[in-house]
Amino acid sequence: MVTPAPPPACPPSERIIALDALRGIAVIGIVWMNVLAFALPGPAYYNPLSYGAASPVDYWVWLGSFVFIEDKFRTLFAMLFGVGCLMLLERGEASGTGRPWQAHYARMAVLFAIGLIHATLLASNDVLRAYAIAGLALPLLAGLSARALVAVALGLVTVHLALGLTALGTPLVDFHVKHWSTDALLWAERQFGRDPATLAALLEQGREGLGERIVRRGLGIPAQLATIMASIPINLAAIALGMGLWKAGMLKAEWRTFRLQRVAGIAALVALPGLLGLAAWMVAQDFPAALVGPVALVLSAPFDMLLGLAYAALAMAFLARDNALTRTLAAVGRLSLTNYLMTSVVLAAIFAPWGLGLFGEVTRAQAFALGFVPIAAMLAWSPPWLARWGQGPFERLWRGGAKALS
Repeated sequence: MVTPAPPPACPPSERIIALDALRGIAVIGIVWMNVLAFALPGPAYYNPLSYGAASPVDYWVWLGSFVFIEDKFRTLFAMLFGVGCLMLLERGEASGTGRPWQAHYARMAVLFAIGLIHATLLASNDVLRAYAIAGLALPLLAGLSARALVAVALGLVTVHLALGLTALGTPLVDFHVKHWSTDALLWAERQFGRDPATLAALLEQGREGLGERIVRRGLGIPAQLATIMASIPINLAAIALGMGLWKAGMLKAEWRTFRLQRVAGIAALVALPGLLGLAAWMVAQDFPAALVGPVALVLSAPFDMLLGLAYAALAMAFLARDNALTRTLAAVGRLSLTNYLMTSVVLAAIFAPWGLGLFGEVTRAQAFALGFVPIAAMLAWSPPWLARWGQGPFERLWRGGAKALS
């Protein structure tokens, strides 16, 4: 079948409104992941039986989140981070003014600093630090073709699966073979399960003051870096995929609607049965910690990436028209760094003890509903701020800091 010729590419000076809107969708979707990290003890982020499940509604919220939200929007965010970095690298090369990689590394250094402050003050699950470290490899990938970048992404997903199963496979094997307590199973129970002592300690920790948090998180930076490094392969896979889709023309709005729909359909037809199968496996086993960890962090990763790809294709197909909805989402996307950080401020105001103090006081469904508060805020403030100032305060800080370093 012959694919119709694509429409002309947008001139470099023009923004691609569908791409900006897709970035807005990504930062909105991440709220429904982050709200659980602010509202509930750590194990409950993955395991609905750990904490915060008071009714069948909470289990349905878990299922919807696991299948449609968890790590899908992180994938989108990382893909678009890769696209943004690649665009700047290409622009720097085209201008012929200096070495674009030098400016890129300055941007990564500033981004890492912003992420470190964000993680220490507000969000323990900050992704900016991981993106900044993964971004160090981008100048090495920028010259690859679209197919090569997709191949790199597939290879990195394989690396993530191999490393993840090596790290988390022992509890899973012990659970299915030995059927008695081992050190590995006890560790898994503390990370992903229902250990009462762990949950009590985490609830107490979640009610600490801001000063106590800064000290604890500051002292824990070396341990945080080890966790971040473990996430590099899967984050870099999504970044490389985004770069490949940009070079292939999909994220440049060069593909026809039918082609985008076909990609979305194929990706979803593979991803959804896989995710539903993994969810059914956990439900049938009554959410053992030894299974929840590998499924949530490792086995679901290929399907998460495929569904993220499906979302990207659908957005590029249906958000290309200049209407009120697309313009609003595009404004959210153009302020994505500021919106990501300000979401944490709003969620801290709701859940932290220096705010309303609702940490550990809500169910999973209630936490999900409260996620609409920062979403409504970013939808309301982004268009007028963008119209007045042209860019967000943290985008300005990032750009100015990087310029000073380079």
